[in-house]
Order: sequence, then structure tokens, then C-alpha cells
Amino acid sequence: MTVLARAGFAALLLLTASLAFASTPAAWAPQGAAPVEGVDYVVIDGGAPFEPVRGRVEVAEVFGYACPHCARFEPALRAWARTLPPDVRVVGVPAPWDGYSRAYLAARALRVPDAAHGALFRALHEDGSLPLRSPQPEEIAQFYARYDIAPARFMAAMQAPATQAGLRRAAEFIERAGVEGTPTVVVNGRYRVTARTQADVLRIAGHLVARERRAR
Repeated sequence: MTVLARAGFAALLLLTASLAFASTPAAWAPQGAAPVEGVDYVVIDGGAPFEPVRGRVEVAEVFGYACPHCARFEPALRAWARTLPPDVRVVGVPAPWDGYSRAYLAARALRVPDAAHGALFRALHEDGSLPLRSPQPEEIAQFYARYDIAPARFMAAMQAPATQAGLRRAAEFIERAGVEGTPTVVVNGRYRVTARTQADVLRIAGHLVARERRAR
């Protein structure tokens, strides 16, 4: 290999290494001022993630489809989630008191595309094509028919034992975390974010995520 070729090869290796470093979790950092305990977040005694995955930091959102605040928060949360490193996962925790909580769990069990999540919010809060209160199973199932799920199959999934078990797990997590309303963000089961604005919730969550990543 000539000197010129070796120099070019070395430059290529350096560029590849730089790109790899830029895409690794270590290159990610939270934005804005650091949060203050007791003001921006609460430490949860004996807290644990909702769906723990080894080597991953969990950001759990307790939400309800009928909640207008959740509907406004959902696009911001999804956009923020796309900026997170690959060792951080965002999961939804359906509030059992919401009339559509079973729909969320059934959709996950049936592997309905993620796009349905935002679409259901829009159907409730923008289109008005679904009722905010007391939805009938047939109405919910008909909505998911657009994702090639037969209504009878979807209604069966909403009543399945696994769905009931999922609601119990959500209720237990909500109680353990001290969640009192929606939306509420809980980081790794250990911190409940108490900020009021969307921007502050995501800023604080970012710092708590970084803390949990460093602690591993």
C-alpha cells in the first residue's frame, strides 16, 4: 500500500470512528437546567420500571386517551422519544379509569401499528368520530378495523385475561408511583416528574434519564 493510500485509509477509519461515536448513547446529553428534587420530581420509594428490560432505561407515560392534556402532549413526547439513545425506551401505561385503556392493551397484543396510537387521539379530540365518554366495544373495534383487525377479534382481545392482567399491572404501577393524574411521566420507576409544562416535563425527564444511564 502506498503512503497516499495508507493516509486515505487512516482518514477513512478516523471518519468511521467519529460517526460511530456520534451515534452511540454516550454522545447523547440532556438539555436545559438540571432539575431540583421536590420541585421538579419526586423520588419513588421502592420504585421499579413498569416493563423492565435489561440494559434499558424506561420512560413510562401514564396516559388516558380521553384526556385532552394527553392528546396535546402525545406529539411532543413522540418527537422527543426519537431523539433518545437506543438504550432508552418509552412505554405507555394506560390509566385504568380511561374508557379506552383496554383498547391500548388489545392493540399491543394484536401488534397493531404504532400509528394507531396517535390516530385514536385524533379521532377523539380532533375528528370527534369516537365518544370521549362511555365508548361501546363495537365502536372501538370498528376504529381498529382500518388496521385489518376484524372487529370480533379486537373485542375478544379487549376482554382477554391478558388484557385484564395488564390493567391490574398498570393500576399497581400507578399506585406505587403515586400518580394522581394524566399525563404523568415516570423515569425508570424511580422518579415521578412533577413539572406542569410539556417542555419542562421533557427537560426534567431527560436529566433523570441521563442520571439513570450513568448509574448503570
